[in-house]
Amino acid sequence: MNVEEKVKAIVSEQLEVAVDSLTIETTFEEIDADSLDIVELVMALEEEFDLEISDQEIEEIKTIGDIVSFIESKV
Repeated sequence: MNVEEKVKAIVSEQLEVAVDSLTIETTFEEIDADSLDIVELVMALEEEFDLEISDQEIEEIKTIGDIVSFIESKV
């Protein structure tokens, strides 16, 4: 499973969204993710990929693709 597939699976599980409805262009606004959802998602991603995401970095992440790019740059 590559980074994009893992990210989509985690987003799908955390936000209760069908994984096949997620693309790299999907924004968190489109899937109605609120700030609590984002915090929980970030914690799950940090645990899965063994990395830390700062508050400033979180603010710059708007789409699934942003997450994938960020994680790929860190691992």
